[in-house]
Amino acid sequence: MFSIIENGWVATACRRPSANCDERPVDAAIELLVIHGISLPPGEFGEGWIEDLFCNQLDPAAHPSFGEIYELRVSAHVLIRRDGSVIQFVPFERRAWHAGESSFEGRERCNDFSIGIELEGTDDVSYDPAQYRVLVRLVRLLMSVYPGITPQRIVGHCDVAPGRKTDPGPSFDWVLFRSMLQDDVYSVG
Repeated sequence: MFSIIENGWVATACRRPSANCDERPVDAAIELLVIHGISLPPGEFGEGWIEDLFCNQLDPAAHPSFGEIYELRVSAHVLIRRDGSVIQFVPFERRAWHAGESSFEGRERCNDFSIGIELEGTDDVSYDPAQYRVLVRLVRLLMSVYPGITPQRIVGHCDVAPGRKTDPGPSFDWVLFRSMLQDDVYSVG
């Protein structure tokens, strides 16, 4: 189902390149995966506003909440929509601007050494089964390519920015995700 092709792009993902990225520090190995949750407008799904935000094309007049965020310069490597479709904004070798002020195991600036995956969702609406299936397959592929990413180094945005961020929220079923990650049914391919 997934394979990484040249320069860190997923072959089967829709590409929507974001300018909100830069080079990783020379000595920064990819050793962390951060799972996020996002919806735009808040609590609404499927309109394409997330892509517009990550590509600096969000129209502040399209929704009252967009006036506060349209100038943000943020991105993620990948977005998994509610239907399981995958949009990639930044190749994995580059640093996406997803975690912000963050730390993991005492190490600051998680963007330097992590991959950010956004799930279209909210803290209080269950994620779709299709999203879990796709997430597991993608994470398994990433773990095979980047051996520094282990199950213990897959965390939520809330874990690297506690008190500032809550996503992917209590609606993300970590037990289900980790069980699926161990299940042979969801192998790469």
